[in-house]
Amino acid sequence: MDRKGFQGYQGYKEQGINDMTPGELLMLLYDELVKRLLRAGLALDKTDYALFEASVDRSLEIIRYLDDTLDMQYPISRNLNRLYDYFGFELNRVKAGRNRTELDRVKTMVSELRDTFREANKNALQELAGAAAESQAGG
Repeated sequence: MDRKGFQGYQGYKEQGINDMTPGELLMLLYDELVKRLLRAGLALDKTDYALFEASVDRSLEIIRYLDDTLDMQYPISRNLNRLYDYFGFELNRVKAGRNRTELDRVKTMVSELRDTFREANKNALQELAGAAAESQAGG
């Protein structure tokens, strides 16, 4: 792909991200986080330590971003802040010790959190659709 084609593709990707709802963007971030943790585990199995460290570093960046975007006026945000701090602490330990057991534990916790957010997002969308249908039927 030439430079112009690549720039067009990048613009298309950015527009797609800009059109996402906050829930969709959150799911994208969590999916990417789980993918990077999975990649870190596979790299560790292959003793590809450069890829392992790059994957853990990217995971840490995503966690920092998730933490930075929390709205601290809600009690759930304070709980998520502590959880993100824990994930960061554990992933730094995983990176230093190349500890597969701890990596798998963090990956499991992140996957469960992602699944919880996915279910909450699905329920919220269903409620919105129901409310919209009621307002159209009533109007």
